[in-house]
Amino acid sequence: MFKDNWIQILAELEQKGEPCVMVTVVEHKGSTPRDSGTKMLVTESGCYATIGGGHLEYKALELARKMLAGGEQQMRVERFNLGANLGQCCGGMATIMLEPVVRPRHHLVLFGAGHVAKALVHVLATLPFRITWVDSRAEEFPAELPEGVTALVSDEPVDEVTEQPPGSYYLVMTHNHQLDLELCARILKRGDARYFGVIGSRTKRKRFDYRLRERGFDDAALASMVCPIGLPEVAGKHPAEIAVSVAGQLISAYQAGDAIKAQETASAMLQTEHA
Repeated sequence: MFKDNWIQILAELEQKGEPCVMVTVVEHKGSTPRDSGTKMLVTESGCYATIGGGHLEYKALELARKMLAGGEQQMRVERFNLGANLGQCCGGMATIMLEPVVRPRHHLVLFGAGHVAKALVHVLATLPFRITWVDSRAEEFPAELPEGVTALVSDEPVDEVTEQPPGSYYLVMTHNHQLDLELCARILKRGDARYFGVIGSRTKRKRFDYRLRERGFDDAALASMVCPIGLPEVAGKHPAEIAVSVAGQLISAYQAGDAIKAQETASAMLQTEHA
């Protein structure tokens, strides 16, 4: 890969919301594999460009992936004596900077483009989400969408559930209760949502529970469905108030999930090191 290709790769990672660490050689003395200014991008499973290979690059990869596993957002600077510490024949000194540059983004599928959804999208666009916004009515989408939001006009919104990546977040708030019910059944059938919420009252919840049980869904499946949505202590009914309340609940959900994932990844790495 050519030296400057990391710029294009970084843009692609940003678009996908894939977290990475940029490794830069900020200082070199004597004989080193690459000069100051050389960069490399490290993701959880990939590496783009190179700082010269060998043990220096191996240590940089190890440090970068530990930062990703722990969700670290602070820059780190590490200095290496290539001969004494790393056993590389070039024998110089290299200082590297490890900088997290892409914040992880969660995928959220929002069904419905009503007043609450419109208010919610603008709040969620400021958070680490990439949003697929689904409705059958093209005229309901704003002319300009916030960054990270993709509008999907679909005559069959329920079929779109099947196309979403594993571990997505789902919010159902369409203009049609029967459509909401069909979406709920399809999302529950997938069984892999990291968060699944449906707008509505407690009466709607009871009605949906009854009808979904008739379709064979058990209590454990229904417990994964959040309805009503939003923080219980926020009682306002204005679209902006509901939007902020729902956003707060989503923040709580992804922070809890990120903490568990980081703990599991760090534990797995520790077991690998001791194996």
